[in-house]
Amino acid sequence: MKVIIASDHGGVNLRREVAEVLEEAGIEYEDLGCDCESSVDYPDYALPAAERVASGEFDKGILICGTGIGMSISANKVKGIRAALVHDLFTAKVTREHNDSNVLCMGERVIGAGLAREIAKTWVHAEFEAGRHKNRINKIAEYENKL
Repeated sequence: MKVIIASDHGGVNLRREVAEVLEEAGIEYEDLGCDCESSVDYPDYALPAAERVASGEFDKGILICGTGIGMSISANKVKGIRAALVHDLFTAKVTREHNDSNVLCMGERVIGAGLAREIAKTWVHAEFEAGRHKNRINKIAEYENKL
């Protein structure tokens, strides 16, 4: 598994926590930054990361900003991306199992480091159940292909 991670200025600290989780799990990852706390624009990080997941270069992506909302909105503009904004363990698990999310978004100003680490672990290890859920994912892909 290959994961790409990125954040804007509002998610720098949480992104570093997530990087540690990936390292501890032996998961290959690339960190796109940012490495500053001065204001930057979240689409400048979310869109390139999402594009690299959509292209198949990376299996999954994890994006972090202050709330996770900006990263989620941006990533979901990329065809083939199913980004989920997650702030608890249940939705971290279910968004992989039922929605086959390929990008996880979190907010550093919303959740603490400990919970974010557990969410990241849960999300990267959960598997898509397919079955009845596959038809729903296919409907989303069909719609995207009409655009």
